[in-house]
Amino acid sequence: MKSMNRTLFLAISVSFFSMTMYGQNDSGVDSTGLPGDNFSLQGALQMFQNASSVEDFEKALNTENNHVNNLDLNGDGDIDYIRVVDKADGNTHAFILTALVSDKESQDIAVIELEKTGKENAMIQIVGDEDIYGEEVIVEPNGEDAASVVNENYYPLSGPNVDYGMNASGIIVNVWFWPSVRFVYGPVYTPWISPWRWRYYPTWWRPWRPFAWHVWHPFRVGYHRHFVVCHTNRIIRARKIYKPYRTTSVIVRNRHAVSVNNYHVSRKKTTVVGPKGNKATIKKTTVRGPKGNKATRVKVRKH
Repeated sequence: MKSMNRTLFLAISVSFFSMTMYGQNDSGVDSTGLPGDNFSLQGALQMFQNASSVEDFEKALNTENNHVNNLDLNGDGDIDYIRVVDKADGNTHAFILTALVSDKESQDIAVIELEKTGKENAMIQIVGDEDIYGEEVIVEPNGEDAASVVNENYYPLSGPNVDYGMNASGIIVNVWFWPSVRFVYGPVYTPWISPWRWRYYPTWWRPWRPFAWHVWHPFRVGYHRHFVVCHTNRIIRARKIYKPYRTTSVIVRNRHAVSVNNYHVSRKKTTVVGPKGNKATIKKTTVRGPKGNKATRVKVRKH
């Protein structure tokens, strides 16, 4: 029993130290170096929540003052335009967010997955592309602004950027009352396909120069309050819908290969059994950044 308690004490101590590491990195002084540093998944969900239509959502993504998009994937000195395409099957939608990087290539940034689960119930997540974020990163509402939520026991892990927050509340948010969601499930909705292409943009749009990290970061973290990174994909059907349409760019892959390849996330789960058969599960997540710096988070759950 003493051995068991000692193991738990050490694990909890490591957990406290590790979460402190993450808290200290919340200032965002250092970026990961990944292209995903320059696109806010939380901000994209916020824009979707506020939009009255999918067309309105695409415009919001590409509006400079919203500070959601700071991507210059092809390195031409201008922000990349993000187009949105909806692939739908019944009550499930996959809204694909794609950056235009040349006349022949595009790169998917993320997919917003939406599914109607009842007469007045729907759930949503956004999944960042692994070529942009180093791994697939899932973000969802944390429930602070939700009309209703459903309790669920899960523990959201950090995303590739160390300033992504934790949410211990464990909830699934019903987003049915978001205007964009009601629009999508309205009787006259036709799946949106952006009409814009490389060098063929809406008249209101003008590209701007990307912000430096120290300027961009405060805008970006402002969206973290109402959205959280998790490690549970809830909308399996949307993933299957999206898979055949995923688009990647050789230009982007070559330009960002070093930072993406040097980024690594490892997860390890260990079960400790005490002398009287009592158990505890220790989950350890380690993130290695492109400069070799590491951060670790540990969670302990008694059985």
